[in-house]
Amino acid sequence: MSQISGAVIGITVILVAVFLPLSFFAGATGNIYRQFSLVMAVSIAFSGFFALTLTPALCATMLKPIPKGHAHDKKTGFFGPFFNWFNRHFGRATRGYERGMVRVMRRSWLMMAVYAAIIAVVALLFMRLPTAFLPTEDQGNVIVNVQLPPGATQERTLNVMKEVEAYMMEQPEVDNIVSIIGFNFSGTGQNMALAFATLKDWGVRTKPEESAMSLAGRATGALQSIRDAFVIVITPPAIPELGTGSGFVFRLLDRNAMGHEALVAARGQLLGTAAQSPILVGVRPEGVEDAPQWEIEIDRDAAAAQNVSVAAISNTLGTALGSAYVTDFPNQGYMQRVTVQADADKRMTPESVLALKVPNNQGQLVPLSTMVSAKWVSGPMQLKRYNGYPSMSITGEPAPGYSTGDAMAEMERIAGTLPAGFGYEWTGISLDEKKAGASSAILYAFSILAVFLCLAALYESWTIPLSVILVVPLGVLGTLFGVWIRAMPNDVYFQIGLITVIGLSAKNAILIVEFAKDLQAQGMSVLQASLAAARLRFRPILMTSLAFIMGVVPLYIASGASSASQREIGTGVFWGMTVGTTLSVMMVPVFFLLVRTMFRSREQRAHDRELAAGEEITPADQAPKEVMIP
Repeated sequence: MSQISGAVIGITVILVAVFLPLSFFAGATGNIYRQFSLVMAVSIAFSGFFALTLTPALCATMLKPIPKGHAHDKKTGFFGPFFNWFNRHFGRATRGYERGMVRVMRRSWLMMAVYAAIIAVVALLFMRLPTAFLPTEDQGNVIVNVQLPPGATQERTLNVMKEVEAYMMEQPEVDNIVSIIGFNFSGTGQNMALAFATLKDWGVRTKPEESAMSLAGRATGALQSIRDAFVIVITPPAIPELGTGSGFVFRLLDRNAMGHEALVAARGQLLGTAAQSPILVGVRPEGVEDAPQWEIEIDRDAAAAQNVSVAAISNTLGTALGSAYVTDFPNQGYMQRVTVQADADKRMTPESVLALKVPNNQGQLVPLSTMVSAKWVSGPMQLKRYNGYPSMSITGEPAPGYSTGDAMAEMERIAGTLPAGFGYEWTGISLDEKKAGASSAILYAFSILAVFLCLAALYESWTIPLSVILVVPLGVLGTLFGVWIRAMPNDVYFQIGLITVIGLSAKNAILIVEFAKDLQAQGMSVLQASLAAARLRFRPILMTSLAFIMGVVPLYIASGASSASQREIGTGVFWGMTVGTTLSVMMVPVFFLLVRTMFRSREQRAHDRELAAGEEITPADQAPKEVMIP
């Protein structure tokens, strides 16, 4: 324990410190970070505590003493032959690794050139990686949004919904469907409808073309053949309450009071340009469209001459066209409500409405046509404001092969071509995506700074932590490579996986740097200390890293509910640890050698010159088998 306790404490502190900054972020992104970071930090703290207390006790209790005359490297029992074979080959690999490190450390500045190339590749991959907020998840259902032309009757809407239901139930993925008439995400009215299609269990839908996303795209294309309605099938948002579906939510604003007609024209121009873009698909307005309206103008002089109040005219029209509650009456033990309304034939045409009669102040009935004039006009059925400006909501999705970040950038470019006076804002899930992208650089900086400061406190040095921090780009390279080959975006779950890799990469570096520092304190030169530490920690680094890599394989190949987020985290960590571990065992000793050489004191330089006078780098097969560290 005296040899490893310092490294265990350092690793525990670093892994806790790298996750804690995530818990201080606000908003929807902060909620995702907070749940993950606090669980990881507490779990790692308990793991470190048990590693320093319970594990040594268990080892002393469970490990059997080696009998006299028995070879230390020979295993017995059922698995003995396998362990002996593994140990022989791993020993050969370790000796080959050290001989390779001898050649590498003799060319340390060449390795730094390779390291500079790695940083350049990391920067290039970061710039080329598409951005997003959350992956689109298969949640086992899709939503069908139906909108008929303004003024369409309930009967027409019902006929359209029957066609929609018939098509959806013919799809092999669909298990059931529930429809609602009179409402959808755009508003309310007889021309609005909404349907929720529940899909079969994920275990039955094993093919990619049976996913909710595939069904939504296929059904949207097929239902466009319904000429009487605009039908679009969408998947629910990855997190409830963050919008009504996947994709982006865009607000077009009239910032200079150009008027409703100018706003409608600008929206039409934007939609027309978006329809021609290969990056966008399904760009559509949200809301109730302008519709014909029957405008009634009251002649107040004529009404006053006949002793009819404006309130009486309003009540008559409201009661006849809408309805009005009058009273309740008992009927066979039940209270029944009385509601009055004009018969259908008395409110179907403008002529029948004008034939209604209004009571005056003396209780006499006066024809409505003698006090009002009416005409047909076209006007908005719904008015929206956003941040105080008249606005219109537009939603859409990225085309296959593009991310929501690409789609949002394209919408911003198109909005820049609109006439002066019109602006835009992002809302819903798109606003959270913008905030998350702006805070990602701060997130990475805080995590790396936390690692550096904790290492500086542990080692009471500013130079030793630098040799640990230099390992971070190696793990980042693997994470970027993994998500790039699997065509995944830079989103919240990618960032969580990347922060995990930063902590684990620092863990591998600490295992080498801690031992190299102690060996140098014993009197070894920095060169021999780096080489000896690399040989001593080669097996622990590979075994712990391999255990972690195998642990995330289920996430890497996940399927079913929430599989998209699991695959993103698993992919980033799997490739980050694989590439990072492979490169770190080669480059961390070089980092320690160069950092300690560049920042050593005068006394250390004199001491190293004395040791280097007759120093020769000795491979592992000729070096001492054990190096004791007090």
